[in-house]
Amino acid sequence: MFSKFKILVSLVLVTILASCKLRTKEGNEMLSIETATIVGRSMPYTKSFIAPISANYSATIQPRISGFLLSSTFQNGMPVKRGQLIFTLDDAPQRANRLAAEASLSSAKAKAAEAKRNYERAIPLARINAISQTQLDQYTAENLAAIASVKSAEQTLRNARLDESYTRIYAPISGIISSSAATAGDYIGPGTQFSTLTTIQSIDTVAVDLAIPMREYLAASGRTAFSYDNGSLLSDIRLRIADGSEYPEKGFYKYTRQSIAAEMGTIVIVVGFRNPNYALKTGQFARVTASLGADKERIVVPQRAVTQIQNISSVWVIRPDSTAEYREVQLGNTVGEWWIVESGLNKGEVVATTGLQKLRNGMKVLPTTK
Repeated sequence: MFSKFKILVSLVLVTILASCKLRTKEGNEMLSIETATIVGRSMPYTKSFIAPISANYSATIQPRISGFLLSSTFQNGMPVKRGQLIFTLDDAPQRANRLAAEASLSSAKAKAAEAKRNYERAIPLARINAISQTQLDQYTAENLAAIASVKSAEQTLRNARLDESYTRIYAPISGIISSSAATAGDYIGPGTQFSTLTTIQSIDTVAVDLAIPMREYLAASGRTAFSYDNGSLLSDIRLRIADGSEYPEKGFYKYTRQSIAAEMGTIVIVVGFRNPNYALKTGQFARVTASLGADKERIVVPQRAVTQIQNISSVWVIRPDSTAEYREVQLGNTVGEWWIVESGLNKGEVVATTGLQKLRNGMKVLPTTK
């Protein structure tokens, strides 16, 4: 009977102990937390930039001649096509000059015809000494002068026609046209207050300047000297607009600016984005992300393991003796669910991913791996 009672008491004690939480020597409950082991992963270095969008290029519309503006045939801020008529000037003076040039050319041609006939009649007469050599030379000179007069009149007519064509201004490129301060009736042209009428921005492709610190550029390129071969330096170029949505077109490398911004110590790489529907506007700020350099092994940590307060990033490292250690870290960019860690952690260390708000330095915990 006593043996049965002893067995029953033992079973009760085991049950009570099993139902109790683990406690430290001081009697405090031991916190059970989930952990993750720090590993190295081969991944790109993704860098973010915030920069304004600029036009691929633009054309400034300036009248070549002076005159009164008759009309403008476009809507401000709307697309125009190359070759589209956008301004018309009063062409009365130019038309009058053209008509006068045409008349002068006709007169010059008539005189040239007469001089040619006189020259051709003088040649056989000179051969039989019917006229003197001096007279032949005179007819020859008159014929040559008449030919030159015709050429001069032809050139004057071409200039007159060219000036007349300048009374109609066509869009030299396709793009978005800005507003014009000049209105119908204004006197425009070189030397007037309307020497520039408007601009057209080509935005079927837009550009964004990415300023990269030289230290990062050299680290990513693996070069110790400056190079213009940056086509392979950037990859997976993406753009997000103000509402946070991602632009569907991927970016591409265009060129590297020739000079380095000395005051900032940066090199500027220009990337482009196709913009066939003109969805992107110049002056609009956008966030551009790009993979900088080749993939490398990087120390990464799960995002849920990181705490960020007032620009200070920290993690809780779980030591081999299961005690917690607060540690500040320097972070790079995020890639998926991971933070890239620039400094502060080493491969093989263990960090807490749950219970971060309850941890204290030196606190004993019960780590588990999910």
